Amino acid sequence: MTGDILLGGLFPIHFGISSKDENLAARPESTKCVRFNFRGFRWLQAMVFAIEEINNSSSLLPNITLGYRIFDTCNTVSKALEATLSFVAQNKIDSLNLDEFCNCTDHIPATIAVVGAAGSAVSTAVANLLSLFYIPQISYASSSRLLSNKNQYKSFMRTIPTDEHQATAMADVIEYFQWNWVIAVASDDDYGRPGIEKFEKEMEERDICIHLNELISQYFEDREIKALVDRIENSTAKVIVVFASGPDIEPLIKEMVRRNITDRIWLASEAWASSSLIAKPEYLDVVEGTIGFVLKAGNIPGFREFLQQVQPKRGSHNEFVREFWEETFNCYLEDSPRLQESENGSDSFRPLCTSEEDITSVETPYLDHTHLRISYNVYVAVYSIAHALQDILSCTPGHGLFANNSCADIKKMEAWQVLKQLRHLNYTNSMGEKVHFDENADMEANYTIINWHRSAEDGSVAFREVGYYHMHARRGAKLLIDNTKMMWNAYSSEVPFSNCSEDCEPGTRKGIIDSMPTCCFECTECSDGEYSDHKDASICTKCPNNSWSSGNHTFCFLKEIEFLAWSEPFGIALAICAVLGVLLTAFVMGVFVRFRNTPIVKASNRELSYVLLLSLICCFSSSLIFIGEPQDWTCRLRQPAFGISFVLCISCILVKTNRVLLVFEAKIPTSIHRKWWGLNLQFLLVFLCTFVQVMICVVWLYNAPPSSYRNHDIDEIIFITCNEGSVMALGFLIGYTCLLAAICFFFAFKSRKLPENFTEAKFITFCMLIFFIVWISFIPAYFSTYGKFVSAVEAIAILASSYGMLACIFFNKVYIILFKPCRNTIEEVRCSTAAHAFRVAAKATLKHSTTVRKKSNSIGSTASTPSSSISLKTNSNDCDSASGRHRPRVSFGSGTVMLSLSFEESRRSSLM
Repeated sequence: MTGDILLGGLFPIHFGISSKDENLAARPESTKCVRFNFRGFRWLQAMVFAIEEINNSSSLLPNITLGYRIFDTCNTVSKALEATLSFVAQNKIDSLNLDEFCNCTDHIPATIAVVGAAGSAVSTAVANLLSLFYIPQISYASSSRLLSNKNQYKSFMRTIPTDEHQATAMADVIEYFQWNWVIAVASDDDYGRPGIEKFEKEMEERDICIHLNELISQYFEDREIKALVDRIENSTAKVIVVFASGPDIEPLIKEMVRRNITDRIWLASEAWASSSLIAKPEYLDVVEGTIGFVLKAGNIPGFREFLQQVQPKRGSHNEFVREFWEETFNCYLEDSPRLQESENGSDSFRPLCTSEEDITSVETPYLDHTHLRISYNVYVAVYSIAHALQDILSCTPGHGLFANNSCADIKKMEAWQVLKQLRHLNYTNSMGEKVHFDENADMEANYTIINWHRSAEDGSVAFREVGYYHMHARRGAKLLIDNTKMMWNAYSSEVPFSNCSEDCEPGTRKGIIDSMPTCCFECTECSDGEYSDHKDASICTKCPNNSWSSGNHTFCFLKEIEFLAWSEPFGIALAICAVLGVLLTAFVMGVFVRFRNTPIVKASNRELSYVLLLSLICCFSSSLIFIGEPQDWTCRLRQPAFGISFVLCISCILVKTNRVLLVFEAKIPTSIHRKWWGLNLQFLLVFLCTFVQVMICVVWLYNAPPSSYRNHDIDEIIFITCNEGSVMALGFLIGYTCLLAAICFFFAFKSRKLPENFTEAKFITFCMLIFFIVWISFIPAYFSTYGKFVSAVEAIAILASSYGMLACIFFNKVYIILFKPCRNTIEEVRCSTAAHAFRVAAKATLKHSTTVRKKSNSIGSTASTPSSSISLKTNSNDCDSASGRHRPRVSFGSGTVMLSLSFEESRRSSLM
């Protein structure tokens, strides 16, 4: 249709061209387009409707008539380029300004803008040509992301969103349904390849695997289609993602219908999500449940009536209308070129059309006006051009977009000026929607997600809206799907399974399988101390330090906190032993205080005995600090308390033992010995020995003080223990104690036969032996135990050694004081001393006799000598309470010397 301003249109009125081998034996003829596209014809009608509506408007482009030149691309690049060359050639002739040489009454004005094309591959070829002449091109269905490159496609614009968002949306749907094993199929053109490339990147980011990645075309040979279907049929993936147009995917669908492969779920890109080629009842067994992405539907008032008014007589100038009529009613119009072909036998027989058929009486995709998506995009594209022209028409000089803010002349404008105006377009359409192009000349929109159902009424395909995809929403809120509306193949409402491996249950994680994709895995149970509380966990989460994993590793529970508590049986037993030790020691001290003036108490050095008993009370009490929850102050107190108490105790024993030894080894007591035996010096020695231990503790507490420590190393238990701060310091503390014990043991062993204090030195020897056995055993036990048992081991060692010292040193004395008072006398002490003196004299005599005998033997003497048998017999148990006398007897050889010693106790004398 002619007009003052001409718009171009490119629409796929046919799905393809007939394949023909060109041998170039004759002049090549134009290829024939086949398979009429009813939806494509409706898109054409939308452009015609929009132009007629604009021409009838009094507010938009008044007194200016828009015309159009519309071509059929046949969904191929070659046909589209033929039409584009026509647009370009006309613009080139106009630019030459040949009016003065040629007065053509039928002159056709230049095409200032082109609406189309549909397929991205076709639009890419057209855009390459139109961009050379800056002729604006507005596509209504080409969504390839490559077309957003303005450096290459300078004049390309579109009213459909780019596939950049669609690939992301499809990946989000797969992630939403928790699929990780899919098949990807793309058309082998500029639409499918970039779309599936972007889709692959999105899948990699989500750790989803593509099992097969295939290209397809409507021009594939049968063997190629069959080979592709073989690979799909043998794949374990159940979801097929397709970036292709309807004509490209149709051969694949046909072959799958022939093989009755019905266990696949299709994810359709916008190019075929509502294609009438695929949405056929005979294909529903295979494609039912398909999830498709379509554009938001628009409303075109009056378009339905316009579609119904189509008539071959009314549109005689439009050959597409005539063919549409013939294909709709399966007839031929008079003078139709297709009638002649039919007569030549190329087509089956059809009757003639009457041109009076009722278009509303037939089912055709042409009249499907309920969801106008691509048609609405065509409508918006035409109105965008019209508003750009209106901006040029209403431009005020000085406020224009061109040099020096000038305006273009609507009567002499060129295509590049329209392109400039379109890039700055911003208007509100009749539906109240704002229309503008972004920096890439794309138009933003959102996707509607549809699900293919089988209509209960007639078994046809019904597109049910089940969700939306909002491109510019925040991540996580972009996708919205109503699962209750979803219907999968075979009327199933359960989401199909399309994973390489079965889901890993909670408590397990996905383990890698060698030479397999990451989506193929084996389920491995979480390690102890780790858990997973959801399916398909990639890793097991480590439990917090205060928690441990349950038996099935699905959650963590708080660890039990353990320490040597007062309430547990072991703690109670240790506490009882410690308290009992304190009470026994206090009892012994009470006995010693009560009988402090008796010989046995005096002979035991009662002042040192009091200090020794007090230190033993401290030893027993220090074991109580090891019971209960360790705190910082208890950790810092217990080792010094134990160490200082034991050193004080052993120092007293050492001084007592050393005193007895010095007394009996001194041949003639001197003033020096008496000074050494003085009480003040004994206390000084005890103080000095103890002071060394105190300094060790001070240095320890200053440099590395012990502290409370929660040990999380044990699986299900948190042991609250003491971190000693420095093991070396603890070694010094125990080592110094053992050193004093060794010295004490040496002196006690050396004086074990002395009579002082009723063989006290022997008991001290046993006491030190017990001490060594306990603490030598303590070292390996301490380092081989853990948790609360460390405190228990040390408490046991303290109690055992404390009881050993208390029993060995004091129990015998208490027994004599309480139950054998006859032995607690001065005579008994003196008697034992005298016995020791005779024992020493006898040893000396025996030694002398032995020496004489050796000399006699050396000179051959035959004289008899007295027997070398010397015996000292004393009856220490023969206690005469009346006389209080003992009669030791000394025997030499065959004779017996009776030595009678009588001691009269002086009233004022006492044994020191």
